[in-house]
Amino acid sequence: MAIVAKKIQDYKVSSINELKEFFAKSSDFIFADYRGLTVEQITSLRQQLRAKEAQLKVVKNNFARIAFEQLSAPDVSNYLVGPTAVTVSPKDANEVAKILIDFAKEAPALQVKGALVGDAIYNTQQVETFSKLPSKKDLISMLLSVMNGPARNLAGALNDINARLVRTIKAVGDKKAEGAA
Repeated sequence: MAIVAKKIQDYKVSSINELKEFFAKSSDFIFADYRGLTVEQITSLRQQLRAKEAQLKVVKNNFARIAFEQLSAPDVSNYLVGPTAVTVSPKDANEVAKILIDFAKEAPALQVKGALVGDAIYNTQQVETFSKLPSKKDLISMLLSVMNGPARNLAGALNDINARLVRTIKAVGDKKAEGAA
């Protein structure tokens, strides 16, 4: 629960509103502890995330907690402890999770705390498992391939009937040509 001050300062309100706007862009968030990363490592991580249209933002825990409460999001206060960087993923959160998990293997200072994907809260192990799933595009292509299979088989079978008929007529014609000669 957020601590409420007697006099709310304007910069705090504006900071919380900025975070609300930032968080409103997506429903998928991954929380990480970035303590111990160098500036070069954070820059490299941000570049990798930008390629997937995701953003990494270092947040003040109390402001982030208030912003999530105002957005009526599930309680993520357990992940807003210590130095926290929130990764916002407007598209495929599992690809972003994969980038973070892989980066954490290269730079052990980065520790994924958990995630909020839609309305589901994931712990560290669940985030790692989530990162191993195929992306949404891959799943759709797999589904379309499976759905397209029977139609492809039917088209092949129908074409085979015509091909057999043509081969049979040609064979009968060849036999008659042999018999006439």
